[in-house]
Amino acid sequence: MSVREREEFLAGTHIGVLSVPDGRAPLLIPIWYAYTPGGDVRISTSSGTRKYDLIRTAPAVGFAVQQEAMPYRYVSVDGPVAGHEPVDPAEYREWSIRYLGPEQGERFFAAVQDDLGGWVTFRIRPERWRTFDFGKEFT
Repeated sequence: MSVREREEFLAGTHIGVLSVPDGRAPLLIPIWYAYTPGGDVRISTSSGTRKYDLIRTAPAVGFAVQQEAMPYRYVSVDGPVAGHEPVDPAEYREWSIRYLGPEQGERFFAAVQDDLGGWVTFRIRPERWRTFDFGKEFT
């Protein structure tokens, strides 16, 4: 994929898979995320969890998204955790609607918004990219 294609694909709505070092084997976690071309991948999680502790102390993490229908495609990045800050409830509401649709997203957000005070958003800086577009292999 070209730089533009890979960034547009990563900016699409997919469930991401985060890979975080955890001793002998990495912890792999399906997760919602946000990405704007040229920026950092943003993920949110509750503090006080194993996932939070691992991400906070990891020197680098991996992150991948895929398209499961033909033509199969994926984008995988890895890089350092560039920082973290408290979750922005407005942004998390947008994510809820993005992933669940307007009605279900609003209901989900209403159910979790009071708990977001203990959540953080991590920023992952993509340094190494791997991509594949199955459709390009046969054109």
